[in-house]
This record gives sequence, C-alpha cells and structure tokens, in this order.
Amino acid sequence: MLDPVAARLAGRPLAFGWRALDALMIAGSAQARDLVAPAANASTSEANYTVTDTGIAIVPIIGPLVTRSDWLSVLLGAISYGEVADAVEAASTDPAIRAVLLEVDSPGGEIGGLFDLVDRISGLARESGKPLWAAASESALSAAFAIASVAERIYVTRTAEAGSVGIVAAHVDESGADAAAGLKWTLVHAGAKKIDGNPHEPLTDSARADLQADVDRLHADFIEIVARNRGMTTEAVRATEAAVYRGARAVEIGFADRLGTVDLALSDLAGSLARHPPGLQRLRAASPQRPRSLSAMTTEPAAADTPAAIDPTPPPENPESEITEAPIVTAQPAPLTQPAPGQPGAAATSDAERLRAEFADVAAIAAQAARLGVTVDAAEAMRKGIKPDALRRSVLDTLAQRAEANVVVSAAPASANPGDSPIVRRAQERAAAARK
Repeated sequence: MLDPVAARLAGRPLAFGWRALDALMIAGSAQARDLVAPAANASTSEANYTVTDTGIAIVPIIGPLVTRSDWLSVLLGAISYGEVADAVEAASTDPAIRAVLLEVDSPGGEIGGLFDLVDRISGLARESGKPLWAAASESALSAAFAIASVAERIYVTRTAEAGSVGIVAAHVDESGADAAAGLKWTLVHAGAKKIDGNPHEPLTDSARADLQADVDRLHADFIEIVARNRGMTTEAVRATEAAVYRGARAVEIGFADRLGTVDLALSDLAGSLARHPPGLQRLRAASPQRPRSLSAMTTEPAAADTPAAIDPTPPPENPESEITEAPIVTAQPAPLTQPAPGQPGAAATSDAERLRAEFADVAAIAAQAARLGVTVDAAEAMRKGIKPDALRRSVLDTLAQRAEANVVVSAAPASANPGDSPIVRRAQERAAAARK
C-alpha cells in the first residue's frame, strides 16, 4: 500500500522539480521517515515576514508548497499557498512597509491553488503600488518560479536554480506488490472512468490519455502565466521544455534579471526606493500622460502658470524616510438634474459640473502632494485657472528635483575638491536648499 506521502502526490498534476518529487515519493521508506520525523513534532511552517531598517518586508517562500496545511504538510516541512498569500497581503497593506522582497528557496509544489495565488500576489502588488522583487536562494523551481515570476525583478545566486516550467503527474502501479502480498483487489464502481488511475492495476490507455490531456492544459496555463509576468513570448517559455537553469543561464534565458544574493537584492531595492519613492511612482501613474524618467523630468521646465500655486515645502530631513500615502482618487461631483439641451440653464449647468469635477481633481492632487512633502494651494490654483494636468506635472517635477539631488550627492565619490564638479556642486546646492 502506498505510504501517506506517495498517496498524497500520486496521480495528481504537480508543479515540482523532478528531483524533489522523486525524493518526496520515496518518503515512505524507513530512512526517509527518519529524516522527516522531527518535523512531525513541529508546528506548521509559516510564511511570515521580517522587516529591514529600510522598510522592506522579506517574505520567505522556503520548502515544498502545498494547497493547504495539514499534518502531512507539517511532516514535509511545507508551507501552504494560503500562508504565502496572507504574508504578502499583510506586508502590502502595512503602512510601515515600503517594498516587498520574496526570498525563494523551494522545489515547487502542488498545482491546486497555485495560479490563483499568483494572480492574488500580482493584484496586491498592483493595488499597493509597492515594489515587489524576488531573490532565488538557492532554488525557484516550478510552482515556486511561478510565484517568483510576479516580481518586477528576480535575482539568482551563482548556484541557484530557476525554471522547470512544467507539470508532472505520477502513477504508481502496486498490482505486482499486491500479488506478492497475496492481495487481490476488486473495485466495484459506477461510471467507466471512476477508478481510472487507481494504484492496484496498470494505467489503462484511456486513463493515460486523460491524465496527459490534463497535464497539457495545465502546462499551457503555466506557460502563459510565466510569459506574461516575465515579458516573454509563450513560444520562448515553451521552448525551455521545463529545463532548469542555474545562475547566469537563468539570466540569459530571461528567467532572472541579475546575479546576486538576497543581501544584494535588498541593497538594490533600498537604493531604488531612495531614487523613486512609492508615492512618486503612484502620483506619476495617476497622470494621464506617459510616465517620464527622472532625468527627463528634471531637464524639462514646469508649466509657466504652475509655480505660483505651489509652496516648495522642505522635504523631511531624511530623504529616504518612509512615506505613507493614499492613491489619488478623482472625486466625482454629485449628480445634477440637467436641463434638456436648448432649455434655459443647460449651459450654466454644464459649466458648473465641469468646474466641480476640475476642483475635485485639483483637491485630490493637493492632498496627494501634501503626503509627499509638497504644499499645493488648491484654491489659489483654481483662482488662477491652473489645470489639473499642469499642476500634476509641476508636483512631479518638484519631487524629481529633490530625488535627483539627494541621489547624486549620496552617490558622488569622495573628492579632495568636490567643487570641481559642476554636477555635484549643483546637486549639493539643491539638497542644502531643500534642508533649509
């Protein structure tokens, strides 16, 4: 009879790296039981998170992944998809968290619930506006790679493995062992396919075809998810044939972005936060215009009619200090009873609605700017007829100038005479002026 581990895994589509699956399938042997027995006395693993002093939440995704926790997942040292989702959601909604890093070291897991988890994490990252990165240390295979693929940037160590974008289902034929033990099973059933894949007889051609079709459908969905998240074509992902890529090869194939450890990923992510605060990214995303790079924003002058409405309030003393902000929401004016076109008052009603909507936009921009350290006089802006788009651009330019000045100063090399560099000198002047 199958041991509990093999019974849990056999005959079900799985997103595991094959070597890990093979090891788990023999976990019923006495030697394997001795290896995993200590886990039976431990509590279920939890994918909680820790927070760095720069406000980055590290969510561990370590060990085999299962649809839900039970006694067997404790035995395997596995974590459930629900635990991963809860940890990412808690970090994404915590106002003290500025970004999330997934620390991944997993051979993969069950397919049930995986795709829904990937969609949920993607939605949380999009709604929170917080950067989500991942670091594979030392493996991000199959189901674990599907989760990591959500990240904006993936780091892999030189020896880390990534990929294995494939589905596997194992069938164990115990009929020979049954006969040797003097057992003969008789399965009484209704429905021709009711006992397809049972372990007490060889896999029939029909059962094999159905299982293969299921595996193929899930594989196609898996490929589509990875291709979408990594910006690759489905043909390129399928062409990997579920291969595993180590270190630099994972970067070359497009499954990772950079070689590096978790520490390097944290350092780079902290630097990115300093250059592009989440609030600045969210304000830019709210603009109807195509986002511009920081360098472009700092070289373009603000709209001529805008500066009078903005008070350049000094930024916090620590330019990398945490900024908590709410997304800009365009308030909608209360519905009005409009006269029919051509009737008296129709034009006045239309103008009133337009002005109310415009003021709502300006007020929302002013509220968002205040959270980012820029004071906007909404009433003054409306009095001078400054449009919301021009006001939004001016706020972005102000924030970009601050960010650029602080980053250049912090990144400038030590020099006996820093005044020799006009770029560094100008950046220092901007930073000093902002602190006054």
